[in-house]
Amino acid sequence: MIERDALHFLALGGSGEIGMNLNLYACQGSWIMVDLGVTFADETMPGIELVLPDTDFIESERKDLLGILLTHAHEDHIGAVAALWPGLQCPVYATPFTAELLKSKLHEAGIIDEVPLHIVPLGGTVTLGPFDVEYVALTHSIPEPNALRIKTPYGTVMHTGDWKLDPDPLVGEPVDAEALNRIGDEGVRAIVCDSTNVFNPGHSGSEADIEENLKALIGPRKGRIAVTTFASNVARIGTICKVAAALDRHVALVGRSMLRVVAAARATGHLDKLFPLLAPEDAAYLPRDKMLYLCTGSQGEPRGAMARIADGQHRDVVLEDGDTVIFSSKIIPGNELTLGRLHNVLADRGIEVVTEKDEMIHVSGHPCRDELIQMYHWIRPELAIPVHGEARHLEEHARLARELQVPEVIAPRNGMVIRIAPGRAETVGEVPTGRLVIDGDVVVPLGDAGLVERKRLMYNGHVVVTLIADRQGDLLAPAGIVIQGLPQGDATDTSEILSEAAEAAVEALKSRERRDPELAKEAARIAVRRACRTLFGKRPVVDVQHTVIE
Repeated sequence: MIERDALHFLALGGSGEIGMNLNLYACQGSWIMVDLGVTFADETMPGIELVLPDTDFIESERKDLLGILLTHAHEDHIGAVAALWPGLQCPVYATPFTAELLKSKLHEAGIIDEVPLHIVPLGGTVTLGPFDVEYVALTHSIPEPNALRIKTPYGTVMHTGDWKLDPDPLVGEPVDAEALNRIGDEGVRAIVCDSTNVFNPGHSGSEADIEENLKALIGPRKGRIAVTTFASNVARIGTICKVAAALDRHVALVGRSMLRVVAAARATGHLDKLFPLLAPEDAAYLPRDKMLYLCTGSQGEPRGAMARIADGQHRDVVLEDGDTVIFSSKIIPGNELTLGRLHNVLADRGIEVVTEKDEMIHVSGHPCRDELIQMYHWIRPELAIPVHGEARHLEEHARLARELQVPEVIAPRNGMVIRIAPGRAETVGEVPTGRLVIDGDVVVPLGDAGLVERKRLMYNGHVVVTLIADRQGDLLAPAGIVIQGLPQGDATDTSEILSEAAEAAVEALKSRERRDPELAKEAARIAVRRACRTLFGKRPVVDVQHTVIE
């Protein structure tokens, strides 16, 4: 289905979902990958924090995979590189800031000396087989966001990555409208474009607006201020530091990822004008009205700095009655309950909570509808392929492209193989896709038996039954019961009921059956599970241990 003499597009992540971006282009028998990111686990994945795209398909083609090109340094675009690169074994290309952050991940993974990491200058080019790639600087919430202009013998693709049109960005230069218009004049076969904010009218707003609003919000307050935002939002970090300086407050960074991002930004020439930042342990000695903490944990992550501060568990940061916490970030759908609980914990302690719903303290890093329209006016593609969105985002983006008279539109889903050229674009096949997770230090499929069992344990509990019998299969002692994760109002009575159920099931077996430990174990397991169903309305995992005493 993937023809040699053609240009194809294939997403293994990020199409039909927001996050976990992995995009592939195939031409003349060669492949390039654009981005390799993660998404975050939800409450249905106990013990899991990060979810990765399944790369089995492209690993089978890795001898023809010429490189991974990274558009920018957000986790949903680079977060899976360190975990999945060993199965890909190809060069990686990134601009300086993205490369700096990636280096720390590769170092932690112990593969920094194995990965051929090539640093591409801003506006630089890379030639990989039939692909001539130009990095085109745009604006976003992180330094060095890039679109990729991918030239091939079968036409040019404009892969936008994440972007917005900020006329007054804190980090980097405004979008070069002249360059984008020139690219459109030269001809673009397809645009593969961000869909995140397609339902939002107008423009996403400028970081400059946030600066003034934060000044007005923080200025009158006399207590400590803690601002939490995404650690990767370097533009917001810079804005908050400027606001603190204007209001004569000192800034302390709280959270490892915040420290890592700021260090990478300074090492590559971004945020170099910030005044000295304090360590959190030193900030405790300053007057309350002179302090501003800049923290991770804006989504209520249990291990994030803000959750630990709210619970009074942070070793260096203490907030109290009269202090203020500002959540300068978007509430990611699905996190409402977690954040609501966090907000209430803070409020119970007399700490004022301010969110994006209360004040204009956050602007998106993705294009709203008018910005998308402007991009299409510049690029004028023959084909639109919306990505970076859930199904409803992609379909709405497709409708917008048709309204803008784009001749061909295909809204992909992960696994769809799209022939871009030659001829009219069409879906020509499908490849397997899936999800991997990082479980501790191991990468396993989302459907791994251990994860399935863990979920069952979380929802239904666990009972261990111990049987001790002689060689005839007769029980020599009451069945032992250990209950975990089930209601235990009167644990003794519950244990007795389950013990009696197990004993009765074994004793009801024929003598020949009792002598078979496996049959005895299964009879006890079924009986205890049924008893739990009667007692609790649950079907726990039941393990039976059977010991024969000579």
